[in-house]
Amino acid sequence: MDKLINQEMFFLLAGPCVIEGEEMALNIAEHVKKVTDRLGIPYVFKGSFKKANRSRLDSFTGIGDEKALKILAKVKAEFGIPVVTDIHTERDAEMAAEYVDVLQIPAFLCRQTDLLVAAAKTGKMVNIKKGQFLSPEAMKFAVDKVRESGDDRVMVTERGTTFGYQDLIVDYRGISIMQQACQCPVVVDVTHSLQQPNQASGVTGGQPALIETIAKAGIAVGADGIFIETHAEPRCAKSDGANMLRLDLIEGLLEKLVRIREAIR
Repeated sequence: MDKLINQEMFFLLAGPCVIEGEEMALNIAEHVKKVTDRLGIPYVFKGSFKKANRSRLDSFTGIGDEKALKILAKVKAEFGIPVVTDIHTERDAEMAAEYVDVLQIPAFLCRQTDLLVAAAKTGKMVNIKKGQFLSPEAMKFAVDKVRESGDDRVMVTERGTTFGYQDLIVDYRGISIMQQACQCPVVVDVTHSLQQPNQASGVTGGQPALIETIAKAGIAVGADGIFIETHAEPRCAKSDGANMLRLDLIEGLLEKLVRIREAIR
């Protein structure tokens, strides 16, 4: 995992919002790996083994913790790629660490000291998503909690800042600020930055037509990595389909991002 981040090319965290089943996870991983291998992009498969932060009680949360984690482990073994998943409790950290390479701290939980310490204690790489309510400078303290707990393997992810009740906005100054303040890789979460939360229906909306815009800008300002949720049929996805990138569009987008990266190097 560490070698992927030390490359001149940006790295990619990509996959479905949540593991819906084995076949869909393997199909997505296979497709994205073929593209990233051809383009020379280091690839980490992303999939949540469960979704604890849902607007409504009847929202889909997962297929079962152990079942989903075993699918992530199968993706890792079958394609030889690292995998990342979200955790929400200290118990999750210990359990997920047996299957995955990177533990991801959701944005709403990025200040939860016990969770950050538990993630650090596993020795796995920790990806902390910046809270929608935090300044870029404030992420230094979240990173410090992980490092001071004995884990230097940490990165942070920009995923938009609250802009009114139902919108998010990306302040691209924050990429450079976090790189300097946190002294670690900084990722731009393209798809979650385009969410439109707090809808009356209780289902988060999104603006997928702007995925390319956000991704290009992230690479142009020097982000170390890009995070994209993708699905063969976003309209049928059981979580966050409103802001996902359709799987067959990922190749064209990554080709453009590689050219931007090469131009700014």
